[in-house]
Amino acid sequence: MAKKDHVSLTPATQLLKASKVAFTEHPYEYLEHGGALHSASELGWDPFHVVKTLIMQDQDARPLVVLMHGNRKVSTKNLARQIGAKSVEPCTPEVANRHSGYLVGGTSPFGTRKTMPVYIESTILELPKILINGGRRGYLVGLEPQVCVDLLGAKPVQCALAEVLG
Repeated sequence: MAKKDHVSLTPATQLLKASKVAFTEHPYEYLEHGGALHSASELGWDPFHVVKTLIMQDQDARPLVVLMHGNRKVSTKNLARQIGAKSVEPCTPEVANRHSGYLVGGTSPFGTRKTMPVYIESTILELPKILINGGRRGYLVGLEPQVCVDLLGAKPVQCALAEVLG
C-alpha cells in the first residue's frame, strides 16, 4: 500500500502551521524499534541529520526533552552536569507517553501535552535542515533546526556519545 504524500494534522504540525513555520512532510514505513537509523535509511537521509526526540527525567522525576542526532546516544551523566541535575534517565514508554501525549516512536518536541524544558545537542544547530518527528509513527517533518530554539526555547548542550552502529 502506497504512503500518502500528505499526513493529517497532528498537535505538532498544528503548532508549526499556527507559528507559520515552513516545513516539509516525510512519511515512511514505520518499523517497531527501527528508530532514527531506520527512518533515515527509508528516506535516504544521513542519520546525523535525523533528530530523535527523547523524553527523560531528572532525579525528582521532572520530565525534560532531549533532541539528539539519530546516530548518537545521550550521555546522561554529561547532560545532568550541564543542566544542574544530580541525574537524568530515560522515562519508561508509559511515562513518556503521559508527559508528551505521543506514542514512543512518534514523539515530537512540538505540541507536547506538558510544557517541558527542551535541550538540543549543539551540533544539530549547525545543520542547514533536519528531519524530526511530526507527531506520528512513520512521519517526520523537515525544518531548520533554529526552529527548535525559536519555538521551544531549546537550550544547546553537549552530551552526544559516539556513533551508534546498526
